[in-house]
Amino acid sequence: MKSFSTPIIAAVTLFLGYAQPVVAQAQQGDISSTIIQKDSAFWAAYNRCDVAGMDALFTEDVEFYHDKGGATTGLATLSANVKKGMCGTPGYKLRREAVAGTVQVFPMYSNGAVYGALISGEHIFYVTDGGKPEYLDGHARFTQLWVLRGGEWKMSRVLSYDHKPAVYQNKRQEVQLSRRTLNKLEGTYNSNAKGPIVVKRSGSNLHITVGGQSFALFAANNHSFFIKERDLTFEFGPESGQKTKHLTIRENGAVVERATLRQL
Repeated sequence: MKSFSTPIIAAVTLFLGYAQPVVAQAQQGDISSTIIQKDSAFWAAYNRCDVAGMDALFTEDVEFYHDKGGATTGLATLSANVKKGMCGTPGYKLRREAVAGTVQVFPMYSNGAVYGALISGEHIFYVTDGGKPEYLDGHARFTQLWVLRGGEWKMSRVLSYDHKPAVYQNKRQEVQLSRRTLNKLEGTYNSNAKGPIVVKRSGSNLHITVGGQSFALFAANNHSFFIKERDLTFEFGPESGQKTKHLTIRENGAVVERATLRQL
């Protein structure tokens, strides 16, 4: 029997050295894909308030840790809390959305075999309450441990933390209006709740002063304006068939104030 020469042994060793990381990367990619799919299924059920669908993806001994609401142990208790809480208030709906580019998966090994995986990232939440338009509410981080039990992936440990208000991202497009158009909107508008609301032209924009605070208004069209820091819009215009001009202020799409132009 011929023995392998040194160059052949070296070549085989080199090949195996490259092959092992490639195999490991492929396995990690498969795990990541599976966990991402499971995670997507869970949050789809969450957004529908499908409690049974969520329950099917938890282990019986699930533990949930929330930085505002404390700890919850066991599927029965967690499921009951969800039914009474976010899914138990008529007219209230919570919708979760992952922050793009933040979600990562980390396989967990024991003696070379995969027993679980961590998924972590950031997400934002939208609220619909009492028939009002949906609005952006909060931002948080999450970490979840998924484990392999009986050949199935189940969520076993959940950490929800760093809850804070979500940073508003303005998506409205600004248009430029003539000075003549802006001048027509100037004036003092009387509000029952806020008192006088003063609107003045400043360069190519409007400025509004309410309760001692002043904001720059940017035009969306000839009669609708917005600010860039919050979801506040300001609509000017006469009511149908009337000459009196009005200012309607909306926050998150819902009317929060109406004011009437003071007559000279």
